[in-house]
Amino acid sequence: MISLAGRDIAHSWGKFVFTGIGLGLLLGVTLTMAGVYRGMVDDGKALLDNSGADLWVVQKETLGPYAESSSLNDDVYRGLLAMPGIARAANVTYLTMQVRKDDRDVRAMVVGIAPGEPGTPGWPPYLVSGRQITRSHYEAVADVASGFKLGDRLKIRRNQYIVVGLTRRMVSSSGDPMVFIPLKDAQEAQFLKDNDAIWRSRRRTEANPDFNRPGASDLLDAVIASQSTNAFVNAVLVTVKPGYAPDEVAASIRRWKRFSAYTRPQMEGILIGKLIATSAKQIGMFLVILAIVSAAIVAFIIYTLTMDKIREIAVLKLIGTRNRTIAAMIMQQALALGAIGFAVGRITATYTAPRFPKYVLLVPLDSIIGFFAVMVICALASLIAIRMALQVDPAEAIGG
Repeated sequence: MISLAGRDIAHSWGKFVFTGIGLGLLLGVTLTMAGVYRGMVDDGKALLDNSGADLWVVQKETLGPYAESSSLNDDVYRGLLAMPGIARAANVTYLTMQVRKDDRDVRAMVVGIAPGEPGTPGWPPYLVSGRQITRSHYEAVADVASGFKLGDRLKIRRNQYIVVGLTRRMVSSSGDPMVFIPLKDAQEAQFLKDNDAIWRSRRRTEANPDFNRPGASDLLDAVIASQSTNAFVNAVLVTVKPGYAPDEVAASIRRWKRFSAYTRPQMEGILIGKLIATSAKQIGMFLVILAIVSAAIVAFIIYTLTMDKIREIAVLKLIGTRNRTIAAMIMQQALALGAIGFAVGRITATYTAPRFPKYVLLVPLDSIIGFFAVMVICALASLIAIRMALQVDPAEAIGG
């Protein structure tokens, strides 16, 4: 049997193909938006995987260190090491800031890692070139996404750092590349006040009447000393000994040490449920809007193509063609248009995703779901044109 849809498409293939390309670009945007969300989730999971931790110990009643600020004394890890089931405990700091190289700024997450050896929680698990940090000051390991190279000199606050190693896929939950520096340097960058701020704070402290009473000099000296030192970290990363359940160790820390302790599933829930939740809702709204716009475009296009061949449809009805055959012709055209559009959209998303500033993850499942969604949208969009075609009077073929 001759395919009426195929003959009609071949007759006006130029209009049909270019229309499919335009629809494909719109679908490419839709697939890319889904990939942006997938990339955000993958960045969050990569952040947790690369930390090398089983537990995150943070300030009590906070969701730190990623979703909220957290501050702990840097000697907390010693008490944790004495608890049953804990194999390693390492201090860490996180600070998102602008890292300067010459006249260029790069937004990065600066991570302060504790002294140790490769495998210590918080350290980058692997390098693509260079070496790990071996000195206690002024060395850095950077993610390749930052654009830094071996030997580059970076400025973080007042100090200069030389890049001695490069790593890959070490990013924050926002997709910012990580820069690792020694813990003491990171503590100074995050917590220590500059000289002018310390001087002004001392003047205010000395002017306080409570410190001018007899015998208050020791207290004044202690306050001034505390303003010139730093002994805080954002979290303690903990690994659990084999045979111990992370949930039980975390419950013990909460009970006896009075800190908040999160396991890997709990921290993943915080990252995805708190940090990424709003962005996920925004992307979901965009996907719904794009789906509605795509359906409207397909409906308009199929309706226009059907209006252009009203006389031909009338002739078909005059010679006895069944309504089901005419409806199938229009439906097949809509599905063909959707197939062309999806193919163009998938190719567009594949080639443009690597050029996005944020990580875009295109998974096969999204493509499969997207394909069937496009087919359903095109089928539903063709119903308007089918209804109009079935109402055509065969007499129009004669009256022309």
